[in-house]
Amino acid sequence: MPEAAYHEVADHKALDNSLIRPSRAADMAAITAIYRHHVLYGSASFETEPPDEAEMTRRRADLLARDMPHLVLELDGVVLGYAYAGPYRPRPAYGDTVEDSIYLAPDAAGRGFGRRLLEALIAECTARGRRQMVAVVGDSANLASLRVHERAGFRVVGTMTSVGFKHGRWLDIVLMQRTLGPGDTTLPDARP
Repeated sequence: MPEAAYHEVADHKALDNSLIRPSRAADMAAITAIYRHHVLYGSASFETEPPDEAEMTRRRADLLARDMPHLVLELDGVVLGYAYAGPYRPRPAYGDTVEDSIYLAPDAAGRGFGRRLLEALIAECTARGRRQMVAVVGDSANLASLRVHERAGFRVVGTMTSVGFKHGRWLDIVLMQRTLGPGDTTLPDARP
C-alpha cells in the first residue's frame, strides 16, 4: 500500500471531549470486544482465537501488578480504545524497556485517538522511570500504526519478514523504538 494511502483525519471536537484514564474493571467488557475484533479481523495481533473477558481481566491484573500502565480512551462514557505497556522481555536486564500496545474500536480509527493514547502511554511510562519503548507492529502493511508511532518519535529498527501466518497470508512485524526520559544517558533507577 503506498504511503499516501493512509491519512489520519483528526476529529478535533471528539479529541477535545475524549478522556484518557486508567482502565477499570468495569471497562473489561468493552476492552474485550475491541480486542476480539482485532483478533478476528485484523493483523495487528497475531492471536487467532480471541481471549474471553476473564483472560483479558487476568492480563490486565498482571500488568497492573508489575506497575505497568493500562489506559482507556472514552468519549461520552463509551470506551473507544485502550493502550497498555508491558515488559519487553522477561529477563531482568530488560527491566527498563517496555512494549506498547494500542487497540481502537473500528469506528474510532483514523480520528487521532490512537495518537492521543500513545502520547499518554509514553508519558505514563516516562513518569514510571522506564527508559525505552518498543513497538512490535504486526503486519508491515499496518500503515496507521507505523505512522502513529513515527509521529510519536519512534524509529524503525528492523523488520522480520513472514514470521506470522494469519488470514491466509504471511505477515511481517516491524520493530520500532523510542527513548523515554533520559534514555541511556544516565543509569537506571534502582529496582526493588
